[in-house]
Amino acid sequence: MEIRQLKYFVAVAEELNFNRAAERLYITQPALSRQIQQLEDAIPAVLLERNSKRVALTDAGRAFYHQALNILAQLQHAADESRLLAEGRKGSLVIGIFGSSILDFIPRVLQAFGHTHPAVEISLHPMDKDAQIQALRERRLNIGFNRLVPGEPDIEQELVRKEALMLALPTTHPMAVRDSIELGEVLQEPFILYPRGVRHGLTTHVRRLFADYDAVPQVVQEVTDVTTSIALVAGGLGLCVVPQATVNLRLPGVEYRALRCRGKAEIELACLYRKGDSSPILQAFLDTVRQLGSQEATPAAGSPQAS
Repeated sequence: MEIRQLKYFVAVAEELNFNRAAERLYITQPALSRQIQQLEDAIPAVLLERNSKRVALTDAGRAFYHQALNILAQLQHAADESRLLAEGRKGSLVIGIFGSSILDFIPRVLQAFGHTHPAVEISLHPMDKDAQIQALRERRLNIGFNRLVPGEPDIEQELVRKEALMLALPTTHPMAVRDSIELGEVLQEPFILYPRGVRHGLTTHVRRLFADYDAVPQVVQEVTDVTTSIALVAGGLGLCVVPQATVNLRLPGVEYRALRCRGKAEIELACLYRKGDSSPILQAFLDTVRQLGSQEATPAAGSPQAS
């Protein structure tokens, strides 16, 4: 019994005429008759009563017709599912996130990807870069987003965007009226650093910027996340160097100003995934990431920023 024989039988059962069914199937009437006979022989059962005047379904034929429809529908569903999976248009994607990227770039990627791939189920998991790398190796994660990630032999690291660094300061601070601030002017100010306990993190990067002035930051608090750091700035506890995406986190009592310094006042965002991972869903997601990343325009350090 062949799939095409099921399709041929369904056509005859619906047309109740071999000539019309043959035209519908784009085959000859004798070829159709042979296929139906072979189907009946394979079951074996008489499915159609036919003579020179009429074609009618037997009781066995009516039962077989409904079962054939179900089988063909299931086969089509299986084919559609497999095609969507092969095209990366269905399935699941587990994404690791960390830091301020969730405030800007990642939501726009998710929106764009969800528009073109609505059947893909996405789950987000906050985790630092070490946890992301481990989860990628254990295949608990498909892709991660992070900053200042050290090179790993089995992990692909792809630059997503470069962001200008900003200085978050209390609204009441005298320099809050400026469009930009030079780091050398605030070396003795109290600073809040984040993320605490993460190797190669933004804290390390900020310390290097201070080192260009032969200085070290006057740290009043080290915290693990950007939201806490900005809340402390709003409370007047100190200043904080943050990526530009953080300006979307608008808390009362905080202003953001462009940061100028001797080093590069910018930071990179990268996506991480396993080397050799050819998953269609991952590749489709990366296409969206690359497309949006290519549209990004990083403002020059020192340019005016809205508070």
